[in-house]
Amino acid sequence: MAPDVPIYLIRHGQTDWNAEGRFQGQHDIPLNETGRGQASRNGVLLQSLIGDRVDDFTFVCSPMTRTRQTMELVRGAMGRDPSAYATNDALVELSFGDWEGHTLAELKTLFPEAMHRREADKWNFVPPGERAESYEILSWRVSGWLQSVTRPTVCVTHGGVMRSIIKLCAASDAIAASETDIRQDCILKLENGVLRWISA
Repeated sequence: MAPDVPIYLIRHGQTDWNAEGRFQGQHDIPLNETGRGQASRNGVLLQSLIGDRVDDFTFVCSPMTRTRQTMELVRGAMGRDPSAYATNDALVELSFGDWEGHTLAELKTLFPEAMHRREADKWNFVPPGERAESYEILSWRVSGWLQSVTRPTVCVTHGGVMRSIIKLCAASDAIAASETDIRQDCILKLENGVLRWISA
């Protein structure tokens, strides 16, 4: 499943909803000041990793505001045209349906039975609400994107998408993948089926 070219994966920087512990999903929340700083620092780190090979790479991100802002700050910190990247709808975060905007504490009060089912099988659980997805459903569209990658790539995306890539490419089981902490101040490198976190 893993492409035979390197992919550098970056989660978007922090938003206010991230800071508040809210399920964000497909709500289009912009970066906050912390997130903008994380994105710029990841750009400096990425420049140190790929240096003069940058023109060999495709730059692509989710079309959501927080990922586009992150990509533009990453490229700006690399001394590159901030607007020179593509977007791909397959990289959009999974939809949490009716749960978006709520914290875990709120959901345990509002949806106690559903929360119990989620805790029993987080990978396959679909939240209530129209167009809601599970990690398994998300992985179907992420798989299609991975199969299309033919050049070295820098991808700015979301925590759920990165968990799907971990499951698809690193032979990680569903429980481990769904529980992986996806930090916003690191870069995840995928090469030859091996995933490695890199930080400054």
